[in-house]
Amino acid sequence: MSGAPLVVAVVGPTATGKSDLGVALAVALGGEVVNADAMQLYRGMDIGTAKVTDEERRGVPHHQLDVLDVGEDASVAAYQRAARADVAAVTGRGARAVVVGGSGLYVRALLDRMELAPVDLAVRARLEERAATEGTGVLHDELAALDPAAAQAIGRQNTRRVVRALEVITLTGRPWTASLPEQEYVRPAVQIGLDCDRGVLDEHVAHRVERMWRRGLVEEVAGLAPRMGRTAGRAVGYAEVLAALRGERTLEDAYDGVVAGTRRLARKQMGWFGRDPRVHWLDAQDPRLVDRALELVAAADDGRLVDPGTRRRTLGS
Repeated sequence: MSGAPLVVAVVGPTATGKSDLGVALAVALGGEVVNADAMQLYRGMDIGTAKVTDEERRGVPHHQLDVLDVGEDASVAAYQRAARADVAAVTGRGARAVVVGGSGLYVRALLDRMELAPVDLAVRARLEERAATEGTGVLHDELAALDPAAAQAIGRQNTRRVVRALEVITLTGRPWTASLPEQEYVRPAVQIGLDCDRGVLDEHVAHRVERMWRRGLVEEVAGLAPRMGRTAGRAVGYAEVLAALRGERTLEDAYDGVVAGTRRLARKQMGWFGRDPRVHWLDAQDPRLVDRALELVAAADDGRLVDPGTRRRTLGS
């Protein structure tokens, strides 16, 4: 293949083994990993985000890990600039950029043509104050009147996303959905999605949370809590433990909440990536997973791979 090597992206829900596959592909392809998990941007948030350890990285360079303090708010715009620069640097060295992550908007911001909507912190603050006093449901009703598609896509109690959608509409005069990325790559890429039976995935999530608890998730959160900002503090695993540390719930209840929250997150992630017809899905349980992924990359490199074009039913749906 002539020119810069094709970008490989490994996407899909949490607990399906994306990080392991990404490292294996980078080793086989002479590549470097670019993280696309919003919470793995944060230093110190290691156990609760299942961040790859130095040993698990197998000598593969990783980018966009540990680039933010937990007191900072992650920004899609800042990530887009930095991650695209990383991809350009990797491909400029003749290496393969392997994007790995389950944060759908961050993956799209990196891979696709996406003009980010403006930000106005004063407008956002007013909307957040209204959400606190009037209830997020009231703002969601307003969003439904202004942009029905956005209201359908955003949960009624998802304050952050409801506020952001109304902020964009206020600033641009256009629907929030008009600011979503186009499904057009900014540079040649292939997306490999990891699919998993719903029951199997639920078991993986339960085992992952048990392992996180055993490795010291509560202690990790306690150490970060004094300086943790809003964005980091809302992450699944961290929000529940923070509530327990504040005495708002028991640790046992927090544990159950992390399991339930992680399962909900997995459903949302699969919904997001399942709507992208360009994703080539593989069974995360396939013993030949790495070989099959490499076959997809080889076919894409040679121009033999055609995007699926239709949505695949996933997670046992």
